[in-house]
Amino acid sequence: MNIGKYVKVYSEDLRLKNYSENTIENYCSQLKCFLEHFSNLATKPSEISEKQIKEWLMLANSINGRKHKLSAIKLFYKITGKQPLKFKYIEYPKSDKKLPIVLSQDEVQKMFSVCENLKHKVILALLYSCGLRVSELINLKWEHIDRSRMVINIIQGKGKKDRQVMLCSKLIPLLESYYREYKSRVYVLNGWMGKLQYTAGSVGQVIKQLAHKAGLKKRVWTHLMRHNSFTHLAESGVDINLIQRLAGHSSVKTTSLYLHLSNSLISKIPSPLNSIAI
Repeated sequence: MNIGKYVKVYSEDLRLKNYSENTIENYCSQLKCFLEHFSNLATKPSEISEKQIKEWLMLANSINGRKHKLSAIKLFYKITGKQPLKFKYIEYPKSDKKLPIVLSQDEVQKMFSVCENLKHKVILALLYSCGLRVSELINLKWEHIDRSRMVINIIQGKGKKDRQVMLCSKLIPLLESYYREYKSRVYVLNGWMGKLQYTAGSVGQVIKQLAHKAGLKKRVWTHLMRHNSFTHLAESGVDINLIQRLAGHSSVKTTSLYLHLSNSLISKIPSPLNSIAI
Protein backbone atom coordinates (compact mmCIF):
# COMPACT_ATOMS: atom_id res chain seq x y z
CA MET A 1 0.00 0.00 0.00
CA ASN A 2 1.38 3.40 -0.95
CA ILE A 3 0.73 5.02 2.43
CA GLY A 4 2.64 8.21 1.63
CA LYS A 5 0.45 8.87 -1.42
CA TYR A 6 -2.81 8.63 0.55
CA VAL A 7 -1.47 10.82 3.37
CA LYS A 8 -0.32 13.44 0.87
CA VAL A 9 -3.64 13.55 -1.00
CA TYR A 10 -5.55 13.69 2.30
CA SER A 11 -3.44 16.62 3.53
CA GLU A 12 -4.09 18.46 0.25
CA ASP A 13 -7.84 17.83 0.54
CA LEU A 14 -7.83 19.16 4.12
CA ARG A 15 -6.00 22.32 3.05
CA LEU A 16 -8.53 22.88 0.27
CA LYS A 17 -11.25 22.75 2.92
CA ASN A 18 -9.26 25.29 5.01
CA TYR A 19 -8.53 23.09 8.02
CA SER A 20 -5.89 24.39 10.43
CA GLU A 21 -2.32 23.12 10.16
CA ASN A 22 -2.63 21.49 13.61
CA THR A 23 -5.71 19.56 12.52
CA ILE A 24 -4.06 18.55 9.24
CA GLU A 25 -0.99 17.29 11.08
CA ASN A 26 -3.03 15.35 13.65
CA TYR A 27 -5.47 13.83 11.15
CA CYS A 28 -2.71 12.80 8.74
CA SER A 29 -0.81 11.22 11.62
CA GLN A 30 -3.90 9.17 12.52
CA LEU A 31 -4.34 8.14 8.89
CA LYS A 32 -0.71 7.03 8.66
CA CYS A 33 -1.09 4.86 11.80
CA PHE A 34 -4.37 3.46 10.45
CA LEU A 35 -2.95 2.49 7.05
CA GLU A 36 0.24 1.06 8.56
CA HIS A 37 -1.91 -1.16 10.79
CA PHE A 38 -3.53 -2.71 7.71
CA SER A 39 -0.55 -2.58 5.34
CA ASN A 40 -0.18 -6.39 5.34
CA LEU A 41 -3.91 -7.00 4.97
CA ALA A 42 -4.96 -4.57 2.23
CA THR A 43 -3.46 -3.02 -0.88
CA LYS A 44 -5.68 0.08 -0.71
CA PRO A 45 -7.98 1.74 1.87
CA SER A 46 -11.17 0.65 0.09
CA GLU A 47 -10.32 -3.00 0.92
CA ILE A 48 -10.41 -2.36 4.69
CA SER A 49 -13.78 -3.54 6.00
CA GLU A 50 -16.14 -1.83 8.42
CA LYS A 51 -15.49 -4.63 10.93
CA GLN A 52 -11.74 -4.08 10.71
CA ILE A 53 -12.17 -0.34 11.21
CA LYS A 54 -14.24 -0.96 14.34
CA GLU A 55 -11.60 -3.32 15.73
CA TRP A 56 -8.89 -0.72 15.09
CA LEU A 57 -10.91 1.99 16.84
CA MET A 58 -11.25 -0.24 19.91
CA LEU A 59 -7.45 -0.21 20.27
CA ALA A 60 -7.61 3.43 21.45
CA ASN A 61 -6.56 3.96 25.07
CA SER A 62 -9.43 6.32 25.89
CA ILE A 63 -12.86 7.39 24.71
CA ASN A 64 -11.51 10.74 23.56
CA GLY A 65 -8.70 8.97 21.72
CA ARG A 66 -11.24 6.77 19.95
CA LYS A 67 -13.32 9.79 18.97
CA HIS A 68 -10.25 11.53 17.57
CA LYS A 69 -9.28 8.48 15.51
CA LEU A 70 -12.84 8.13 14.24
CA SER A 71 -13.03 11.79 13.21
CA ALA A 72 -9.78 11.58 11.25
CA ILE A 73 -10.49 8.33 9.43
CA LYS A 74 -14.16 9.06 8.77
CA LEU A 75 -13.23 12.35 7.12
CA PHE A 76 -10.56 10.60 5.04
CA TYR A 77 -13.08 8.14 3.62
CA LYS A 78 -15.54 10.98 2.99
CA ILE A 79 -13.37 13.53 1.15
CA THR A 80 -10.42 11.48 -0.12
CA GLY A 81 -11.50 7.85 -0.22
CA LYS A 82 -14.98 8.71 -1.57
CA GLN A 83 -16.58 5.99 0.57
CA PRO A 84 -18.65 7.89 3.17
CA LEU A 85 -21.11 5.00 3.54
CA LYS A 86 -18.37 2.84 5.06
CA PHE A 87 -19.04 4.74 8.30
CA LYS A 88 -22.83 4.65 8.10
CA TYR A 89 -23.07 2.24 11.04
CA ILE A 90 -20.00 3.44 13.00
CA GLU A 91 -21.16 5.94 15.59
CA TYR A 92 -19.19 8.16 17.93
CA PRO A 93 -18.82 6.73 21.44
CA LYS A 94 -20.57 8.40 24.33
CA SER A 95 -18.18 10.82 26.02
CA ASP A 96 -16.93 10.39 29.55
CA LYS A 97 -18.40 12.99 31.90
CA LYS A 98 -15.23 13.55 33.92
CA LEU A 99 -14.65 17.06 35.23
CA PRO A 100 -11.07 18.27 35.70
CA ILE A 101 -10.05 19.19 39.25
CA VAL A 102 -9.22 22.89 39.00
CA LEU A 103 -6.82 24.81 41.22
CA SER A 104 -7.93 27.35 43.79
CA GLN A 105 -6.66 30.92 43.46
CA ASP A 106 -4.38 30.23 46.43
CA GLU A 107 -2.82 27.34 44.54
CA VAL A 108 -2.35 29.48 41.43
CA GLN A 109 -0.73 32.12 43.67
CA LYS A 110 1.74 29.51 44.93
CA MET A 111 2.80 28.81 41.34
CA PHE A 112 3.45 32.53 40.76
CA SER A 113 5.26 32.86 44.08
CA VAL A 114 7.82 30.14 43.26
CA CYS A 115 8.33 31.35 39.67
CA GLU A 116 11.69 33.14 39.41
CA ASN A 117 12.25 32.91 35.65
CA LEU A 118 10.83 35.94 33.82
CA LYS A 119 9.82 34.07 30.66
CA HIS A 120 8.13 31.35 32.73
CA LYS A 121 6.18 34.01 34.63
CA VAL A 122 5.00 35.53 31.32
CA ILE A 123 3.85 32.06 30.18
CA LEU A 124 1.93 31.45 33.40
CA ALA A 125 0.44 34.95 33.43
CA LEU A 126 -0.79 34.83 29.82
CA LEU A 127 -2.32 31.38 30.22
CA TYR A 128 -4.11 32.25 33.44
CA SER A 129 -5.14 35.86 32.80
CA CYS A 130 -6.47 35.27 29.28
CA GLY A 131 -7.51 31.60 29.30
CA LEU A 132 -5.36 30.92 26.24
CA ARG A 133 -4.93 27.53 24.62
CA VAL A 134 -1.31 26.49 24.28
CA SER A 135 -1.45 26.87 20.48
CA GLU A 136 -2.79 30.42 20.92
CA LEU A 137 -0.01 31.23 23.37
CA ILE A 138 2.88 30.08 21.21
CA ASN A 139 1.36 31.80 18.14
CA LEU A 140 0.80 35.09 19.95
CA LYS A 141 2.64 37.99 18.27
CA TRP A 142 3.49 41.40 19.70
CA GLU A 143 1.30 43.02 17.05
CA HIS A 144 -1.71 41.16 18.49
CA ILE A 145 -1.42 43.05 21.80
CA ASP A 146 -3.45 46.27 21.63
CA ARG A 147 -2.53 48.48 24.58
CA SER A 148 -4.70 51.36 23.35
CA ARG A 149 -7.84 49.26 23.76
CA MET A 150 -6.45 46.95 26.48
CA VAL A 151 -7.26 43.80 24.53
CA ILE A 152 -5.29 40.90 23.08
CA ASN A 153 -6.37 39.75 19.64
CA ILE A 154 -6.38 35.98 19.25
CA ILE A 155 -5.92 35.36 15.54
CA GLN A 156 -6.98 32.08 13.99
CA GLY A 157 -7.62 30.25 17.25
CA LYS A 158 -9.33 26.88 17.43
CA GLY A 159 -11.60 26.39 14.43
CA LYS A 160 -9.76 29.26 12.70
CA LYS A 161 -11.84 31.77 14.67
CA ASP A 162 -10.59 35.20 15.76
CA ARG A 163 -11.59 36.65 19.11
CA GLN A 164 -10.46 39.16 21.73
CA VAL A 165 -9.54 38.71 25.38
CA MET A 166 -8.82 41.34 27.99
CA LEU A 167 -5.31 42.70 28.50
CA CYS A 168 -4.81 42.86 32.25
CA SER A 169 -2.96 46.01 33.34
CA LYS A 170 -0.67 43.89 35.52
CA LEU A 171 0.59 42.17 32.38
CA ILE A 172 1.99 45.34 30.81
CA PRO A 173 5.03 45.95 33.08
CA LEU A 174 5.71 42.21 33.08
CA LEU A 175 5.70 42.09 29.27
CA GLU A 176 7.85 45.24 29.07
CA SER A 177 10.49 43.71 31.36
CA TYR A 178 10.38 40.48 29.40
CA TYR A 179 10.78 42.30 26.08
CA ARG A 180 13.82 44.23 27.32
CA GLU A 181 15.50 41.05 28.53
CA TYR A 182 14.62 38.55 25.79
CA LYS A 183 14.23 40.90 22.81
CA SER A 184 11.81 38.63 20.96
CA ARG A 185 10.80 40.29 17.71
CA VAL A 186 7.79 38.63 16.07
CA TYR A 187 6.32 36.10 18.49
CA VAL A 188 6.01 37.02 22.15
CA LEU A 189 7.62 33.72 23.15
CA ASN A 190 10.81 33.15 21.21
CA GLY A 191 12.26 29.64 21.09
CA TRP A 192 15.53 28.10 22.16
CA MET A 193 18.76 28.22 20.15
CA GLY A 194 17.61 30.92 17.74
CA LYS A 195 14.28 29.25 16.92
CA LEU A 196 11.51 31.73 16.13
CA GLN A 197 8.81 30.11 18.29
CA TYR A 198 8.51 28.41 21.64
CA THR A 199 7.01 24.92 21.55
CA ALA A 200 3.90 23.48 23.18
CA GLY A 201 6.03 20.81 24.84
CA SER A 202 8.24 23.44 26.47
CA VAL A 203 5.18 25.28 27.80
CA GLY A 204 3.92 22.02 29.30
CA GLN A 205 7.23 21.41 31.05
CA VAL A 206 7.19 24.93 32.51
CA ILE A 207 3.70 24.47 33.99
CA LYS A 208 4.50 21.02 35.43
CA GLN A 209 7.75 22.23 36.97
CA LEU A 210 6.07 25.23 38.59
CA ALA A 211 3.30 23.05 40.03
CA HIS A 212 5.87 20.63 41.44
CA LYS A 213 7.97 23.47 42.87
CA ALA A 214 4.84 24.95 44.47
CA GLY A 215 4.15 21.62 46.17
CA LEU A 216 0.75 21.12 44.56
CA LYS A 217 -0.67 17.63 44.92
CA LYS A 218 -3.21 17.97 42.10
CA ARG A 219 -2.34 16.99 38.53
CA VAL A 220 -1.50 20.20 36.67
CA TRP A 221 -1.09 20.58 32.90
CA THR A 222 -1.17 23.45 30.43
CA HIS A 223 -4.87 23.35 29.50
CA LEU A 224 -5.83 23.25 33.18
CA MET A 225 -4.72 26.90 33.44
CA ARG A 226 -7.48 27.74 30.94
CA HIS A 227 -10.00 25.86 33.10
CA ASN A 228 -8.70 27.70 36.17
CA SER A 229 -9.07 31.09 34.47
CA PHE A 230 -12.68 30.70 33.39
CA THR A 231 -13.77 28.88 36.54
CA HIS A 232 -12.42 31.70 38.70
CA LEU A 233 -14.16 34.26 36.47
CA ALA A 234 -17.43 32.38 36.95
CA GLU A 235 -16.86 32.33 40.72
CA SER A 236 -16.30 36.09 40.73
CA GLY A 237 -19.69 36.64 39.09
CA VAL A 238 -18.73 37.26 35.46
CA ASP A 239 -21.69 36.55 33.15
CA ILE A 240 -21.44 33.11 31.49
CA ASN A 241 -22.13 34.68 28.07
CA LEU A 242 -19.10 36.94 28.45
CA ILE A 243 -16.98 33.96 29.46
CA GLN A 244 -18.26 32.19 26.33
CA ARG A 245 -16.93 35.05 24.19
CA LEU A 246 -13.58 35.08 25.97
CA ALA A 247 -13.25 31.31 25.60
CA GLY A 248 -14.24 31.31 21.94
CA HIS A 249 -16.91 28.66 22.43
CA SER A 250 -19.57 28.26 19.74
CA SER A 251 -22.15 27.19 22.33
CA VAL A 252 -22.76 28.39 25.87
CA LYS A 253 -23.34 24.73 26.76
CA THR A 254 -19.58 24.19 26.46
CA THR A 255 -18.90 27.20 28.67
CA SER A 256 -21.29 25.93 31.34
CA LEU A 257 -18.57 23.43 32.25
CA TYR A 258 -17.01 26.20 34.33
CA LEU A 259 -20.15 26.53 36.42
CA HIS A 260 -19.91 22.81 37.21
CA LEU A 261 -16.25 23.23 38.19
CA SER A 262 -16.92 26.14 40.53
CA ASN A 263 -16.66 25.01 44.16
CA SER A 264 -17.63 28.40 45.58
CA LEU A 265 -20.89 28.50 43.61
CA ILE A 266 -21.77 24.97 44.67
CA SER A 267 -20.91 25.67 48.31
CA LYS A 268 -23.38 28.60 48.35
CA ILE A 269 -26.37 26.50 47.28
CA PRO A 270 -28.72 26.17 50.27
CA SER A 271 -29.30 22.56 51.26
CA PRO A 272 -32.89 21.37 51.75
CA LEU A 273 -31.69 20.08 55.10
CA ASN A 274 -31.65 23.71 56.31
CA SER A 275 -35.46 23.58 56.60
CA ILE A 276 -35.38 20.42 58.73
CA ALA A 277 -34.99 20.22 62.51
CA ILE A 278 -32.43 17.53 63.29
